[in-house]
Amino acid sequence: MIEWRIKGRELANCNCDYGCPCQFNALPTHGNCEAVVGIQIDEGHFGDVKLDGLRVASVYYWPGPVHEGDGKMQLIIDESASDDQRDALIKIMSGEETEPMKTMWSVYTTMCSTQLEPLSKTIDLEIDVENRVGRIVVPDVFETTAEPIRNPVTGNIHRARIDMPEGFEYEIAEIGSASTKTTGEIKISFEKSYGQFAEIHLTNKGVVRKAA
Repeated sequence: MIEWRIKGRELANCNCDYGCPCQFNALPTHGNCEAVVGIQIDEGHFGDVKLDGLRVASVYYWPGPVHEGDGKMQLIIDESASDDQRDALIKIMSGEETEPMKTMWSVYTTMCSTQLEPLSKTIDLEIDVENRVGRIVVPDVFETTAEPIRNPVTGNIHRARIDMPEGFEYEIAEIGSASTKTTGEIKISFEKSYGQFAEIHLTNKGVVRKAA
């Protein structure tokens, strides 16, 4: 197995209510799962292939809960990536060279029976994890905007986090409010739903824990 590592920041938006029941082993808010993800790789490698500074994104759709499968996925790779970097990122995001079910990519790929051809695109990405502000723009594929959750009475910013000591994606995620509209092959649209901001540190063996 080729050793790989990715350290960076993630912004994700799904169609569930704030909190996302999936994070608590419960069924999705609306019965199905629709999501987009954008990741800024600050440091990374796949064997000898450096991945520093690259970006990736993805779009997912499942007709029911993720664990029931029959999903559809679309991977998007930073168009500035070299051929070797592109191949490496596709392998990582397809769950290859990874211990089974140890990363979200391994889980999602296993649960997607339809895997569309990966795209090479410009990925306009802004992620401020601490302040829960961000955006993802992939031309002709999707656009996401995210902001803090606000108190419905006072309008004041509300902060909430999810701590996952044994999760396969992050240790702690800041939760915000996000909206997405896709224009690519997978058609999804939602407003003011679950927005997830997280610092991620992953290897082919899963999440790197700060306490480790």
